[in-house]
Amino acid sequence: MAVVRYLVADTDQAVAFYADLLGFTLQTRIGPAFAIVERDGLELWLSGPQTSAAQPMPDGRVPAPGGWNRLVLEVDDIEEAVARLRDAGAQFRNEPLSGPGGTQVLVEDPSGNPIELFSAR
Repeated sequence: MAVVRYLVADTDQAVAFYADLLGFTLQTRIGPAFAIVERDGLELWLSGPQTSAAQPMPDGRVPAPGGWNRLVLEVDDIEEAVARLRDAGAQFRNEPLSGPGGTQVLVEDPSGNPIELFSAR
């Protein structure tokens, strides 16, 4: 099984977003700081600010959500997915872009982490 860890500002909010809007299933919940959600063989570890993953590094850098690395979720109908997420108040970094392989768009989780929605041609 593939595993991705995302740092999140609010674990409850992140779990709701991934479960309610993106079709993940809650697998594990450890207090208010950490949760594991799963979809199609991908475990996503949601680490709140209280977790060890969010602690400062020896050089002083502090891990934070919202970078550009991202997980990719394939969807059958990207227009439907975008409309449903917009209706729920989700924020997008761009409008859908089409290329030779298909169409993609970047939606942000409540902490600003990007998720690429991709629909193949």
